Amino acid sequence: MADDDDVEEFDEDFEGQLDVSTGRGADPKELVEAIFGAELCEKFEIFSYRNAASILKGGFSAHFDSIVAGLEKFSITKEMIRFPGGSKGQIAKYVDTLFLESEGWRETRISADLHVKLLHAKKKNLVFDEYVRNGFLDGHRIDFLRGRVALDLEWNSKDQTYDRDLYAFSAFYDAGAVDVGAILTRGSSLDSNFFRGLGRVLKKDGTEGAKEVYKKFGASTTWMGKLLYRLDAGRNGGCPVLAIGITPNCVVD
Repeated sequence: MADDDDVEEFDEDFEGQLDVSTGRGADPKELVEAIFGAELCEKFEIFSYRNAASILKGGFSAHFDSIVAGLEKFSITKEMIRFPGGSKGQIAKYVDTLFLESEGWRETRISADLHVKLLHAKKKNLVFDEYVRNGFLDGHRIDFLRGRVALDLEWNSKDQTYDRDLYAFSAFYDAGAVDVGAILTRGSSLDSNFFRGLGRVLKKDGTEGAKEVYKKFGASTTWMGKLLYRLDAGRNGGCPVLAIGITPNCVVD
């Protein structure tokens, strides 16, 4: 759950980036809307890859209901956006209240050793050599894991953070620990025009600072166009992924 508001100065060429996408490899929008409903699809930008939406609703109905309930409640204020971030800002802390450990959502790290055996091709019980690669998988974290469903939040950090998240999803998926993942992030419509209307950032004591809010949210931070580019490139491996973008419809005064 990265939320580092101080990593980026605004890049004027926000829309002219080559490494962005509008989701050309995603599942049909009609399918996603049929699953999540028109109202939620109006509130968020929702993209499904590798049938993530269908798998989530069809195979994990309780998890689906929990995520939908969290999205229906989701509402952030302009003041929350203006506050400084750091390792865990106000928005990240707010999302923690939507996906509670008491309801089964836990921050999780995967660790696995690889036991390798070299066998005779025709005599299956004849082992030539065997060894263990300790720490074959280690250090990959997911913000919220409930059963076999993973959920990460990326509000405003360097866009390379998506690579870490998708690699973690892939590692958990390949290990048989998850069947579907979701990333909640900044939607494409929360763009520079929107942020320019928020004025200046707030200091930790609530007083107004000198820096303009829009300068915190540059083209190379985490936003939907950067995530979809990576999903189109298959960086999630075989793991089905749901990309959920926060829009201005989620923001209140």
